[in-house]
Amino acid sequence: MATMETSERARTKAPAHVSDRTTDETKHSLKTTEFWAMAGLIVAILAASAYSDSLDDVRAWTLVAAIGIGYMISRGLAKSGTKYAGGEDPLNNR
Repeated sequence: MATMETSERARTKAPAHVSDRTTDETKHSLKTTEFWAMAGLIVAILAASAYSDSLDDVRAWTLVAAIGIGYMISRGLAKSGTKYAGGEDPLNNR
């Protein structure tokens, strides 16, 4: 009976090469919704400044810079506690 339980546990364990694999906890920046939200907001702001009389160029570019800075801070906070563990290019893992 004990032999049967031991062999059953051995079959359910993951192979050594799978359990030793480490991955990044955060996604590549192009795969996040924050990136696409930032890109969409920037396009919307620049389009609005092109068609609106009340939104001048200086204010539009200030808003674009603020959104870019916010995105960089959010990515920095997301990656602050993680360590890059892979040697390959993360975009090739699709």
